[in-house]
Amino acid sequence: MPVKFDQLVLRALPGIPSIRAGDDLGEITWEALRRMPLELLPGDILVFAQKVVSKAEGRFVDLRTVTPGERAERLARQTDKDPRIVEVILSETRRVVRAVPGVLIVEHRLGWVMANAGVDQSNVVAANDGSYALLLPADPDASAERLRAQLADRSGVCLGVIINDSFGRPWRVGTTGVAIGCAGLPAVLDLRGQPDWDGRTLRATVIGHADEIAAAASLVMGQAAEGQPIVLVRGVVTSAPAASARALIRSEAEDLFR
Repeated sequence: MPVKFDQLVLRALPGIPSIRAGDDLGEITWEALRRMPLELLPGDILVFAQKVVSKAEGRFVDLRTVTPGERAERLARQTDKDPRIVEVILSETRRVVRAVPGVLIVEHRLGWVMANAGVDQSNVVAANDGSYALLLPADPDASAERLRAQLADRSGVCLGVIINDSFGRPWRVGTTGVAIGCAGLPAVLDLRGQPDWDGRTLRATVIGHADEIAAAASLVMGQAAEGQPIVLVRGVVTSAPAASARALIRSEAEDLFR
């Protein structure tokens, strides 16, 4: 079997400070683990909220420096959004999927279809005057790999890292955690060709493995003022090879709703 769960344990790391640009997030995580105290074990997975990774990487945009173009002004009128925010969204966008009052769905430059290209103003500490926005990490898979390598070097064990963001879903109400960055574990599990419980061959089952772990970690992180942006996940045992979060993006050829 490519994955097995006998018992799954999720623990938020306490005492994570407000993250600022340039902070060493790996070192902050390591110190939090030492304070618990908690020793990392082989196969452990650390899930990081996207926002703390973006903050540490300095992905802030000062909206006072943004001059909206004609397209941004037009979309702002369609969506009832700040034209400066729309300009920033477009800077991170391959194509606009849908624009209606209150909603701007785009294809992010890295391939995800999402609201506002992940541009956010909530819980942005630097935004004392409301003039800053926060972008997603420039390359979340690379960010996850840097954190994984740093913490593996510190602990001496093999572990996984997921960067977690909240996405809406087109056919269901509400947001849920998904993996936008992944290192040290498989992002997807392809079960096609394996037998089910009754011995029938699975023909279509591909599991969004990293997304399921990200969603579980979101229950511990919370979505508002909980202040628990790093979660340790223990108990996932898998023999499948590691793959980045890019494996979770459906290809254009397979997108029946494009």
